[in-house]
Amino acid sequence: MTPVQLRKVFAACAVATLLLASLALAFTKARSVFSKRTAAVTITRSDQMPRVILWAWERPVDLRFINPRETGVAFLARTIQLRASEVVVRPRLQPLDVPEGTRVIAVARVESDPRTRPDLSAHQSEQLAAAIAEMARLPTVSNIQIDFDATRSERTFYRDVILTVRRRLPASVALSITALASWCSDDDWISDLPIDEAVPMLFRMGPDRRQIRNRVASGEEFPARPCRNSYGISTDEPLRNLSAAKQLYVFNPDAWTESSVRAITDSRK
Repeated sequence: MTPVQLRKVFAACAVATLLLASLALAFTKARSVFSKRTAAVTITRSDQMPRVILWAWERPVDLRFINPRETGVAFLARTIQLRASEVVVRPRLQPLDVPEGTRVIAVARVESDPRTRPDLSAHQSEQLAAAIAEMARLPTVSNIQIDFDATRSERTFYRDVILTVRRRLPASVALSITALASWCSDDDWISDLPIDEAVPMLFRMGPDRRQIRNRVASGEEFPARPCRNSYGISTDEPLRNLSAAKQLYVFNPDAWTESSVRAITDSRK
């Protein structure tokens, strides 16, 4: 798989219809562009990913300069909005370039429409779970991550979605979620979920920001078990004393450059 081929695949997604069924068909056709997965890729789980994972959000992203042995990519594959009884899926519309052999995580960003609150029905849960689990069929994807800042009233719904997604995914595909820092500490409701990891989001935090940052800097573990193997940080909110043994997910509000990536990978050595 070459960067040019990968750009073509994501360009095809941009012109595909926004309907979920058509999107799935577009990616199914695009699979022929990629070389078939090797057994090593198929069995990849979250603990076999590189120790540094770069989040690639909805904008043109060129990461052809990264070393796939030490850096992976978690790219925004779909933005899914819950609106009344609907599940509205918007595919990635921007190109992503990565070198051959890069370990790739497909991320679904889930949002509730603030103007037309979702029903949170069983049917809507099934629709959402199907849209998320379907990402495992995208070319070269071995892991799935859900990014949903569920409110208290949405937690039962979100739990049902996660349970259904896990049942739908092949056993070889890891399931990750992003987690508000409070979920990992004093408001733990995620420890019994069937997930491989919950990535504590240690940036853009709320009133308990200082307390949580101090606890992390002191080496204190989060009470919630799924949050103990990784960190989620942003380049504009650096944290000190992060364990090099844990996986590091990094968001960059600006464009990724060779120097910004090198600064992160060098800090983990």
